Amino acid sequence: MFKICFLFDKKNLWLKNFFLKKKFKNNNLLRFKFSENYKNIKNFDIVFILGYTKLLNKNFLKKNKLSLVVHESNLPHGKGFAPVQWQILKGKTIIPMCLIKAEINADSGDIYEKIYFKVSHTDLYDQIREKQAAATIKIIKKFLKKYPKLKAKKQKGKETFFKKRKKSDSKLDINKSIKEQFNLLRICNNNQWPAHLFYKNKKFIIKITSEKIKN
Repeated sequence: MFKICFLFDKKNLWLKNFFLKKKFKNNNLLRFKFSENYKNIKNFDIVFILGYTKLLNKNFLKKNKLSLVVHESNLPHGKGFAPVQWQILKGKTIIPMCLIKAEINADSGDIYEKIYFKVSHTDLYDQIREKQAAATIKIIKKFLKKYPKLKAKKQKGKETFFKKRKKSDSKLDINKSIKEQFNLLRICNNNQWPAHLFYKNKKFIIKITSEKIKN
């Protein structure tokens, strides 16, 4: 039996809710555990590090047989932070997703699986996250069906990096049209990092939702 842990970051738990709904069930081959404390995780066959906002050190990686990370870009292109958001800002609708070995250097590990997921030009933050979560679950299940009979591939090509997004990156330009800034509007989190603008020495918060048009 293989022991598997889904490790989530306490400060970034949006993904965990989707995993709980999918109910990964223990069986004769796989036994699952959910955790938010990396200090308690050791002697697992596989640890999926999900939504972590910081790198885990070498000592942690040594405590488990294989630690894996999901990264949403065509590695080695697009290492770093918020790859989904940065790609949508560039107008991308097909987002690559790689399942890689966790290493000391961020997003540098060998690639075990690679898939793609699609977002529409009108998906807002919650819809984008839902599709990202579904793809994350899909790539993990794909890996588990093959494990341990699979091999990783080295990353090839020129590496590029996305910078960490700040709340200030959600600032709108009052002199540009809504259409020009629609991609920025739809990747903003209405509660945690909402779109905003400054006008006449005041800050204005802009929240966006959508509804279907009735015929």
